[in-house]
Amino acid sequence: MYWGVNVRTGGQVLVDTLVLHGVDTVFCVPGESYLAALDALYDVRDSVRVITCRHENGAAYAAEAYGKLTGKPGIAFVTRGPGACNASIGVHTALQDSSPMILFVGQVPREFRRREAFQEIDFEAMFAPVAKWAVEVDDAARMPEITARAFAVAAGGRPGPVVVSLPEDMLTDEVDVADAKVASHASPEPGDDDMARLHELLSAAERPLVIFGGGGWSPEVCADLVSFCESNGLPAVSSFRVMDIFNNDHPNFVGELGYNTNPKLTQRVLDADLLLVIGARLGETTSQAYTIVKAPRPDQTLIHVYPDHTELGRVFQADLPMASGIGAFVSKARRHLQFDPSRWAAWLKDGRKNFDAWTVPVDVPGPLNPAELFVQLRDILPDEAIITTDAGNFAGWTSRFFKFRKYRTQLGPANGSMGYGMPAAIAAKTARPDVPVICYAGDGGILMTGNELATAVQYDLPIVLLIANNSMYGTIRMHEEREYPGREIATHLRNPDFVAWAEAFGAQGERVTKTEEFRPAMERALAAGRPAVIELVVDQELIASNFTLSQLRERVRAAAE
Repeated sequence: MYWGVNVRTGGQVLVDTLVLHGVDTVFCVPGESYLAALDALYDVRDSVRVITCRHENGAAYAAEAYGKLTGKPGIAFVTRGPGACNASIGVHTALQDSSPMILFVGQVPREFRRREAFQEIDFEAMFAPVAKWAVEVDDAARMPEITARAFAVAAGGRPGPVVVSLPEDMLTDEVDVADAKVASHASPEPGDDDMARLHELLSAAERPLVIFGGGGWSPEVCADLVSFCESNGLPAVSSFRVMDIFNNDHPNFVGELGYNTNPKLTQRVLDADLLLVIGARLGETTSQAYTIVKAPRPDQTLIHVYPDHTELGRVFQADLPMASGIGAFVSKARRHLQFDPSRWAAWLKDGRKNFDAWTVPVDVPGPLNPAELFVQLRDILPDEAIITTDAGNFAGWTSRFFKFRKYRTQLGPANGSMGYGMPAAIAAKTARPDVPVICYAGDGGILMTGNELATAVQYDLPIVLLIANNSMYGTIRMHEEREYPGREIATHLRNPDFVAWAEAFGAQGERVTKTEEFRPAMERALAAGRPAVIELVVDQELIASNFTLSQLRERVRAAAE
C-alpha cells in the first residue's frame, strides 16, 4: 500500500504483490516497455535488490537458478520482442529442470495489439509450449489476482516457469484494488493403499534401486530421503545434475545417471528388479535414451512417485504410479516403511564400491588432469560451496570427481543449455553471499554469457570462474568423431586471451597449464575479494571424463572393421 491509499498504478500493484510474496531479488535488462514497473521497484529498492544483467538470457538464467536454489520463484523482467526471445532459453531451462520462475515481459500498448507493432509478439502463443502458464494482464485491476496465481502455478505441483505479459499502458493505469493473499500450495499425499502396495512390491524385490530427481526438494526432504534409504539399506541413484540431493559421501549413494555415466551403474540399473523413482521424470538422459529404463513398459518393476499426475503414464507405464508431493511421500515412507537393511547389503555394498572406484582419478594425456583438480576442490571448498556448470563434456569431470555433500550446491542445466553457468553463479552469489561460488564453464559456453562477468564486478560478487579451454566445441567434436570420422567441421575455436579478458572486466585473471599450479591459483582466487577467472588449458585429447580422443577414434575404427 502507499500511505494507506489504495489507488496505485498497475506497476505499483505488481511490485506490491512481489513484495507480498517475499521477493527480495529481481534480475532484469531494462526496457521502455515496462518503465512503470521499474519506477515502482525504485520505491522498494531497500528491500528488493535489482540486478541489471548484460543480456536477457543472463537475466532469465539467473532467475531460473535463483528459483532452483531457493525453492521460491526466481523473478526476471525483460522487454518485449527481442528481449523476450533472448529470455526464452531460460524459460525452457526452467521447464525441463522443474525450477520455479516467473518471467515478466513488457508488451506494446493495448491499443496497438495485433497490428505487428514495434517489437510485438503474441507472448501467450509464443511461450505456451515452454511454460506452465503464459498470460497477458489486460486490466491493472486484475494484477493482484493474476500475479498471485503466477506464484501458485510456478511453485505448485511440478515447479516450472510462468510468463506474464505486461502491456505498457496497463502498467501506468491507476486502479483502486486490494492486494491478493499470498499464494498457498496444496500438495497431494500418498494414500494408505498406495503405501501398502509399495511395501508389497519392495518386499518382493531382490535388487531395488531408488532413483531421485526433479524439483520440489528442500534440505528437510533430502534428510528424510537419506534416512529412508539408510534405515532400509537401499542404494540411491541421482538423475541428471541433481547429485546434491543426496550426500555423495554417504554409503547409500551409488552414482549419477547422466552423460558419460559409469558403465557399471548403467548395468546395475539393467540388473535391478525394482526401481523406486522419486521426483524424477526419467527423461532421455537419465534413462540413457530410454534403453536402461524402456518406454513404455520397463523391464524392472516401476514405482513412480511424482507431484503432477499428468506426468504419470505419459512416457512410462508404472506398476505403481503415485501422485504425491515429494516431501509428503518421503516423510511417510521414512516413518512407515521398514525393512531389514541386511537383506540388500551385498547389492548396496557392490554399488558403492563401483562408485568409489569410478571417482578415483586416472592418468591422462597432457600436464593438466581435470580429475585431480576436482579431487583437490573436495578439500579446498567447504561443504556449503556452490558449483555452477555449463553444458558440455567438460562438465563430466565435475559430476564424476567432485563430491556434493549438501543440498543445492550443484547448479547445472538439465536441459543441456550452454551459457548457463555464469548467470547461475551471479544468482547463487546473490542468494548465498557468505559461501564460495564457483562457475565451471567451457571455452564455448563462456563466450555466450561471459559478459555477465561485468555484472559480477558491478555488484561486487566475488565469483570464481574456471574456464576449461580446449579450443573447441568438445561435445559436438566427440559426436563428429563418432558419427562422421575424419570429417571434423565447425567445432574449432580461436579464443581470446582469457586472462586479459578477465582483467579488462576488472576481475583477477590467471592461467593454469599444469595440475600442480591449480591449488595455489584457486586459493588466490578465493582470497581475492573480487571476481576471479582461472583459465585451465586442457589438452584436446581429454574429450570426455572416461575416454580420450584417441581412444574414441580407435573404437570407431574397430567398429567399422
